[in-house]
Amino acid sequence: MKLQNKNSILAEQKKQNIMKNLINAVNNVMSKVGNIEKSLNVGAGKSSYKGVADKDVKHLVGKAMQENNLAMFPIKIEPTTKIERWVENTNYGEKQKQSVFTEVLVTYKLIHESGESIELQGYGHGVDSQDKSAGKATTYAMKYALLYSFMIATGDIDDTDSTHSSEVPTKEAPAKLPTLTQESHQWLTVYEAVSDGRANLTYVKKKFTISKEIEEILEEAHEVALENMAKKSN
Repeated sequence: MKLQNKNSILAEQKKQNIMKNLINAVNNVMSKVGNIEKSLNVGAGKSSYKGVADKDVKHLVGKAMQENNLAMFPIKIEPTTKIERWVENTNYGEKQKQSVFTEVLVTYKLIHESGESIELQGYGHGVDSQDKSAGKATTYAMKYALLYSFMIATGDIDDTDSTHSSEVPTKEAPAKLPTLTQESHQWLTVYEAVSDGRANLTYVKKKFTISKEIEEILEEAHEVALENMAKKSN
């Protein structure tokens, strides 16, 4: 009877200490990183805006993880790929075009040196005319898995957090624009143009009504395009 009671006590103590080291390490990373500034300049002139570079996320979060004896590995990737092909008329005749859209659901394992671990998931998507859509998708997945798992804020406080709606003057409603969604027939064409740097978010907003989710998708696609162009110029 005494042995049974002892085993019960040990089991309860073990239950209470489950992932204690991992949780402490995650909290330390959250405190260390806190906020990542939007250092990437997207666009130019009045249409420019700030974005968070993928390299900044990996550098800052990765360093904090290393200091707290954490590692993260992809253990499962579930990809979906859609290929759209069409013929485009040019000054040189007809030209075969294609757009490859890839979305991935990636499962990662976050591991502490104590052996404690937990599985996390990240979603990403990308579009390209050649073979880069998978790389873009996995980049997004990792970036957002890190940002959301460690509850990391990006940039300044949004205007909606600091300004009351009654303080904002009302404006005359603009002309109604078509709504752009991922199911729209124009979606792949628009996404590819933004991903290639041929269009930016300001231009898209002039042509379509978009949700916050679509805005974030296109913003991230344009950031990757600028990073790729910067790498090529170097």
